[in-house]
Amino acid sequence: MRVVIARCSVDYVGRLTAHLPLATRLLMVKADGSVLIHSDGGSYKPLNWMSPPCAMAEIEPTEDEAAEGVAAVWSVQHAKSEDRLHVRIHEILHDTSHDLGVDPGLIKDGVEAQLQALLAANITTLGDGYSLIRREYMTAIGPVDIMCRDADGATVAVELKRRGDIDGVEQLTRYLELLNRDPHLAPVSGVFAAQLIKPQARVLAEDRGIRCVTLDYEALKGMDDAESRLF
Repeated sequence: MRVVIARCSVDYVGRLTAHLPLATRLLMVKADGSVLIHSDGGSYKPLNWMSPPCAMAEIEPTEDEAAEGVAAVWSVQHAKSEDRLHVRIHEILHDTSHDLGVDPGLIKDGVEAQLQALLAANITTLGDGYSLIRREYMTAIGPVDIMCRDADGATVAVELKRRGDIDGVEQLTRYLELLNRDPHLAPVSGVFAAQLIKPQARVLAEDRGIRCVTLDYEALKGMDDAESRLF
C-alpha cells in the first residue's frame, strides 16, 4: 500500500462530475489498484475514490497546470467504464509504501451462528425446564433456528437475531403458521430472541403472542462476572 499526504485538487469525470478544491489530503493506493482520497474527518468514508479494476499513471502536468503550481498528476482510468480520476498534486508532504501481506479477513464475534450454538447449549436461558429438540429445524420454507420444549413439554420455535426488527418477527410468524399445521408439533409457541430488539418489533411480536427474550452474549459465553457488577 502506498500512503501519500499531499496538497492536491481532485476531479472525477464519468457517470458524475465532482471536484475537490486544493487542500491537504491523505491519498491511498492499494495493492488491488484502488485509489482513495481522504480528508481529516468523515470517519472511514473517502471523499472520492476509484474502485478496481483500474489503472493509475503518474504523468507530467500541462503547461497551464504547471503554471498553477501542479507538480504531478495522477491519472486513474477505470478498466470497464469511461470514469476517470485526476489528482493534481501541488506538494507531497509524506510518501511511503508498505507491503501489508495477505490479510486473514475479519473474524466476527457474536454472529448469529455463535449465538445459536451458545443458546442451544444453554437452552434453560429461555426458562427453567426447557429442553433442546434440535438446531436448524428444517421446514418447507426454511430452517427454524432452534426448536425446543418448555417445562410442560410444549413445542417452542425460536427465531434468533443479533438485532431484532420487524422482518424477524414476520419470519417467525410464517414458521409458526406452518408448524402449527403439524399435529405432532402443535401447539407451537414462538420466542423471538436477540441481543437487541427494536421497540416496533417487540410490540408486533407481543401482539402476535410471541415472547421476546433479550440475550446477553457475554453471559452466554460464560464471561459474565456477577461479583463485579453493582446490580
